[in-house]
Amino acid sequence: MSDVRKTRVLIVDDSAFVRKIAADTLGADPAIEVVGTACDPYQARDRIRELRPDVITLDLEMPRMDGLTFLRLLMEHRPMPVIVLSSLTQRGSDFALEALRLGAVDVLGKPAGSSSFGTLGPRLVAMVKAAATARVRANFSAAVVNRTLPAPLRTDPRSLILLGASTGGPESLREVLTALPAGLPGIAIVQHIPAGFSKAYADRLNGICAFPVREAVDGERLDPGMALIAPGNFHMLLGWHGDHYRVRVTDGPQIWHQRPAVDLLFKSAADCGAAPHSVAGILTGMGKDGAEGLLRLREKGATTFGQDEASCVVYGMPKAAWENGAAQRQLPLDRIAAYLTSRHLARLSHPPFPVPTTAAPSTP
Repeated sequence: MSDVRKTRVLIVDDSAFVRKIAADTLGADPAIEVVGTACDPYQARDRIRELRPDVITLDLEMPRMDGLTFLRLLMEHRPMPVIVLSSLTQRGSDFALEALRLGAVDVLGKPAGSSSFGTLGPRLVAMVKAAATARVRANFSAAVVNRTLPAPLRTDPRSLILLGASTGGPESLREVLTALPAGLPGIAIVQHIPAGFSKAYADRLNGICAFPVREAVDGERLDPGMALIAPGNFHMLLGWHGDHYRVRVTDGPQIWHQRPAVDLLFKSAADCGAAPHSVAGILTGMGKDGAEGLLRLREKGATTFGQDEASCVVYGMPKAAWENGAAQRQLPLDRIAAYLTSRHLARLSHPPFPVPTTAAPSTP
């Protein structure tokens, strides 16, 4: 008999159908115990007091009190890991992104017209396990566009900023991107996010950043002064075409159980000659995606980093990149934007910027 404590989960949803299939999906994993369900936030409040769950799955459109109001109150008075189950509609996407801003750990699109979660089941199980170890931080601040620095007078079109993230990434990326000035190199981002939510996420960032942010389209140019985010359920790769980068968007097989995969973006950048001109980093997230690609970038001359453990929601991907020698340094979240800006300005003043090695562990 195993003495390992199971992750205790409370399922909150007004749909009896969703409660049942979520309970069946999670209960089938030996490391998870579904301790109860609730059909509305008032019942959820009582169940939380009674059952003391480790993780909650939360619907956002419920009677008596909407899920966002409940989440806001929960994060104010009893912060705990919350996974949002949201409909794949524009309204559902907007609500889900607001839930992430309020402190939810992750979001999963609800299955429609099915008797089970199907291929989403393993993803939900993985989310719950990651959430059980997450550092929960309520966040009620509004993003402010950073316009304190002027755009640099010149930008090498080969310069790139490459970022990857997973659990906790949407809000961590928001914090970084909204602190960046206009005029930086092109930014390519892979965030593990469900199909249907990535465009709404890019649109929201576009409205609060000092530069355009878009969901990537196959064949689109990545020019200086803009950011492209990989579409949910599609990989994004980079190629150099004479005097500019273009992205390739493809379905392809999953890598590390992910599509999009950070590793594929990073490896494509290294293979097309971008590494000596790039700053690349891995932010919060579960698993190991990105560590191999970041190592290839470092070996080919990129400046690399990972988010530090103390500021991560889940210290998985950055940990893997630190342990395999891919990340040259670890940075707290609130210093990443300044680091990216300073590296770019240093490259402008002293091209090419030398790759520091003193802060890194030795490469295996």
